[in-house]
Amino acid sequence: MLGGYRIEGRRAADIAADVERAVGSGELEPGQLLPPMRELAVELGVNPNTVAAAYRTLRERGVIETAGRRGSRVRPKPATTGREHIRVDVPAGVRDVSHGNPDPAQLPSLARAFTFAAEQSDREPVMYGDAPVEPELARIARAELDADGVPAGPVAVTSGSLDAIERVLAAHLKPGDTVAVEDPGWGSLLDLVPALGLRVTPVRVDDEGPLPDDVRAALESGARALIVTDRAQNPTGAVVSATRARALRSVLRRHPETLLIEDDHGHGIVDQPLHPLAGTTHTWAFVRSVAKAYGPDLRLAVLTGDAVTLDRVRGRQRLGPGWASRITQRAVARLWADGAVDTPAVAAAYGA
Repeated sequence: MLGGYRIEGRRAADIAADVERAVGSGELEPGQLLPPMRELAVELGVNPNTVAAAYRTLRERGVIETAGRRGSRVRPKPATTGREHIRVDVPAGVRDVSHGNPDPAQLPSLARAFTFAAEQSDREPVMYGDAPVEPELARIARAELDADGVPAGPVAVTSGSLDAIERVLAAHLKPGDTVAVEDPGWGSLLDLVPALGLRVTPVRVDDEGPLPDDVRAALESGARALIVTDRAQNPTGAVVSATRARALRSVLRRHPETLLIEDDHGHGIVDQPLHPLAGTTHTWAFVRSVAKAYGPDLRLAVLTGDAVTLDRVRGRQRLGPGWASRITQRAVARLWADGAVDTPAVAAAYGA
């Protein structure tokens, strides 16, 4: 069942650590089926509850997944494995969009913006205890959010959209809680949610976004959070229409305690209007990254939301990375101010 690998350990922590180490080294591969708990307990000479506890730990760490009677297996993208063990064979003549990378030809030059940011940082170096958000970046971001109808709220800066989403989920949910996600959806998000020990429930998507009846069913069945892609949904390209947004707001108003997270990663590369859902529930977050329009290596996203959510995110951020590089923030603000991306032209190129 496990090829040549033999799981070892007498305590739950030891069994879980052994499996996690084997997944990280590639000795146990993504998708590989693990022994039934009772069978492994007999093999190791331990109580079945010990193996059950080990498997539970591995699920909470995002290493394995369990599908009822079909058993437990290593996740397709386990949180501990090296990504070099996961390969996608792309036939000749086929464009690989599985990673969601932008077209390098559509990205602006960064040289002038970073020269400007570096010179400013020479004059005004950022020190410990300084504000974590560049004032000019916050001003431009908040003005654009206001223009798009996103409710007023504080602004934070994170290391990309997934970083923002992870921090928001961690600020409100605990392992075992259920998150409603789009199906089909963004692979990285579908990997992140279980890695946090959270459960996933699917919400179908058509050309206008998530189906209201599916959202209603998910929330009525106990989902505590909903994640929606407003535009350029991955992988369908769906855009939440005005009509769909009204229907989704109607559903959310009946579940005001839902944590609503909106990902507007298409900002700057699509010419479709935004119809935000933000503000319909008590707790909400709205995130925009610069990855698709300005380059993934900038690792920067702007996050806004209700005051409690943003306070929790910023407080936890202070205890970890502290802040996203203000030099990078200054460079991005300069790119925005200079109009470095011609959104209609980029949108037309991606449309073609």
